[in-house]
Amino acid sequence: MMNRPIAILLAACAGLTMLAAAALAQDSGSALRDLLRGLGGEAQAPAVEGQTARRVPLGEAEMQLSFAPLVQQTAPSVVNVYAARRVQQRSPFAGDPFFEQFFGNQFSGPPRVQSSLGSGVIVDEGGLVVTNNHVISGADEVRVALADGREFDSEVVLRDERADLAVLRMDASESFPALPFGNSDQLLTGDLVLAIGNPFGVGQTITSGIVSALARTRVGVADFGFFIQTDAAINPGNSGGALIDMQGRLVGINTAIFSRSGGSNGIGFAIPSNMVAAVVAQARGGADAFERPYLGADFQPVTPQIAESLGLDRPLGALIVDVDPDGPAGAAGLRAGDVVLAIDGAAIEHPDALGYRLATIGPGGTTALTVLSRGRERAVDIVLARPPETRPAQETLIKGASPFAGAVVANLSPRLRQRLNLPGRGDGVVVTQIERGAPALRAGLRPGDIIVAVNGLPIETVDDVIRLADSGGRSWRFTLNRQGRTINQFLRF
Repeated sequence: MMNRPIAILLAACAGLTMLAAAALAQDSGSALRDLLRGLGGEAQAPAVEGQTARRVPLGEAEMQLSFAPLVQQTAPSVVNVYAARRVQQRSPFAGDPFFEQFFGNQFSGPPRVQSSLGSGVIVDEGGLVVTNNHVISGADEVRVALADGREFDSEVVLRDERADLAVLRMDASESFPALPFGNSDQLLTGDLVLAIGNPFGVGQTITSGIVSALARTRVGVADFGFFIQTDAAINPGNSGGALIDMQGRLVGINTAIFSRSGGSNGIGFAIPSNMVAAVVAQARGGADAFERPYLGADFQPVTPQIAESLGLDRPLGALIVDVDPDGPAGAAGLRAGDVVLAIDGAAIEHPDALGYRLATIGPGGTTALTVLSRGRERAVDIVLARPPETRPAQETLIKGASPFAGAVVANLSPRLRQRLNLPGRGDGVVVTQIERGAPALRAGLRPGDIIVAVNGLPIETVDDVIRLADSGGRSWRFTLNRQGRTINQFLRF
């Protein structure tokens, strides 16, 4: 006779087999899914601490789910940004010495208004809006239009050209629907995302896709090098719009596309939300420019040849090429030739990744670096400082009759070097901007040029440039440092 417990077990197995067969016969989607859930057999991706478990859809019913509830929740936080600037119209005869001798400066017509359209995201109930810097660059007037049709004047609170981000504040005393920030570091390639914006000015548009890649560098837009890549359709007008995850959180600001035709080819880029959150935090604190922490070191990528010489399996990390002994890196014992492999446990593949990680921490924070030094790995704790202003900038517009007329020059300091994204260290005088049509522009000067010498005399301060510019003369020789390259100019003025 069969043992009673064994008989009960066999009967239970037979019953489960029949139930599974019935489920397959009736509905291969929902019934089987419910059965698998009841047995604890639902297919799931391995759980990662701090992240939501992911799985593929089970059954036809899940394939027919809609993004509509998510869109209704998030779309009111995405706005249109209208930027306008007035441009003086110039006649073809303007600047011609012959016509100006007889008619004077009568060739300028009435100003013409140029307008641009982009998108933005409300990130604070008080009316803070994030958009791309290129959307509002050079604008005299910026207006924000909500999804419900209302429009508000706004002021630019903070802008950062390197990250291509700008923070606006709407001129209104009411509460606005704000999108919460998600943690962009928790995104995985393949995650579903939605892009919301106003492409080509047709009105608010939703597109869906996946995260195609992470930490994209050297994509040729701005100086920022840590983009999220997505195949969600992004087109002109989407710039500054939202990239959201399936929890309705902001995980990126759409900023650029790769395109041969001007339309979407399925390769779009977004600035990670952790970077956006760092910029917004400084704007809330009253800053008008985004300040990155100061390490006091310059970096370059690790090439395959360098990796082989260092004993690395593959090229990765940020190679230190110069260290300021008085900066945080020098104080921590870092030296030229060391390679930063990780920061707070996050691997560093490229110097751009290091810059991104430092920027999201911000000045005043403490970070732990994993460094390869003289063939051995070691941990280094560094307190991230604000870039010091070792001497007043003394920004001055050069006037008079010289090749420098129309240029604004300033004394260099680590803080100004960071603001202008200039490599290296040391003192000097830098051109920060040049007036349109100024003699300095025609003489070949560009913003960011460091003036090294003029007529054989070294330039150390702004006063040196002013004195030499006032001295006059027709023959001019000057030496410039442009992004590490030495340029010698000779001209008759």
